[in-house]
Amino acid sequence: MTVLKYVSLAVYAIVCVALIVLTLIQNKDESGASATITGSSSNNFYNQNKGKTKEGMLKKWTIILAILFAILTVVTSILYIV
Repeated sequence: MTVLKYVSLAVYAIVCVALIVLTLIQNKDESGASATITGSSSNNFYNQNKGKTKEGMLKKWTIILAILFAILTVVTSILYIV
């Protein structure tokens, strides 16, 4: 059981660092109120295929790591309670 605690803690630390790095790498979306005023359209080829770009992949991996982070938080806390 002790080995499982240390392995889960190591994986948890790796996921934490990866999540921080992916969050810092991403660009800020600039589509706010100014996009509404200028009338920029979101129905173009780039926005429809955004998941296949570098930004789309970063966003997808950030979401995956965030879910994994939440699951590992619960698992690690259960392991340390028992």
